[in-house]
Amino acid sequence: MASNDWFDKDFYKVLGVSKDVSAADLKKTYRKLARKYHPDSNPGDAAAEAKFKEISEAYAVLSDKEQRSEYDQIRAMGSGARFQAPGGGGGGSSAGFEDVFSMFNRGGRGGQSADFDDIFSMFNQQQGGGFGRSAGFRAGPQKGADVTATTTIGFATAVNGETVTLAGEDGKPFKVKIPAGVADGQKIRLRGRGRPSPNGGANGDIVVSVAVRKHPVFTRDGLNLRVTVPVTFTEAALGSTIEVPTLGGDPVKLKVAPGTPSGRVLRVKGRGVKSSKGTGDLLAEVQVVVPSHLEGAAKEALERFAEAEPKENPRAELLAKAKA
Repeated sequence: MASNDWFDKDFYKVLGVSKDVSAADLKKTYRKLARKYHPDSNPGDAAAEAKFKEISEAYAVLSDKEQRSEYDQIRAMGSGARFQAPGGGGGGSSAGFEDVFSMFNRGGRGGQSADFDDIFSMFNQQQGGGFGRSAGFRAGPQKGADVTATTTIGFATAVNGETVTLAGEDGKPFKVKIPAGVADGQKIRLRGRGRPSPNGGANGDIVVSVAVRKHPVFTRDGLNLRVTVPVTFTEAALGSTIEVPTLGGDPVKLKVAPGTPSGRVLRVKGRGVKSSKGTGDLLAEVQVVVPSHLEGAAKEALERFAEAEPKENPRAELLAKAKA
């Protein structure tokens, strides 16, 4: 739709909202009207179909910040000075073409015709600028508005990818392919699946925001998966082979070297996230578990170990650095 048609179309009235309506309230109102007048809800009703097109056209303009600003300027200009055909009934405060051109003729240009740069310049001065060739009328068809949607998926689905079905704003289901490795908060754009253009342009898009549920065992670190693996004091001190879980697969065996400290990370190659960007690893962080209760022979054995272990203070270097 060409901008000069906006003189005669009150999009706020079409949607039944005030001129200072917020974007959120505008969207809420549009969705309510769209559901009411959608052709699928009114099969064979030409009046409902026409109303649906009218509200879609209005929302396409008012939901776009730049178009809404331009529309408001044009409507404001039209309320004080409207172009009328010569001989029309442009009474009141509206000025016709004859009045506009006579204003420029009185400005010393004699019988010359005023060009449109001068006309738009005049309105720029009246409206405080922002309307003319620099802002310009939007030429050609405009893209339809985007539609936003959200979905919450499981951790494994985000890692492996899957096709899910969502409900559209018109109630109809549509499918979304979740790519392997999608991250929490990432957006997926379905091009051409949004609202239709009000004037023959391309359809808008559907933009799906993805939320990923937390996993009780694994976390994401880019393409890597992280897991914390408890080991006993003796396994860490003497060395051992332990089992480590994998996401959706059998556990793998990892060798814990003698003297492994708590916090050391053991890597399993290729068992992380597999995506188009590459394949990550499984990172197993060792956490040494200290017995909460010791009795009998175990306690006596540890006491003998304490007597036999080197008498080095493991905190000596820490204390020295703190004093430096």
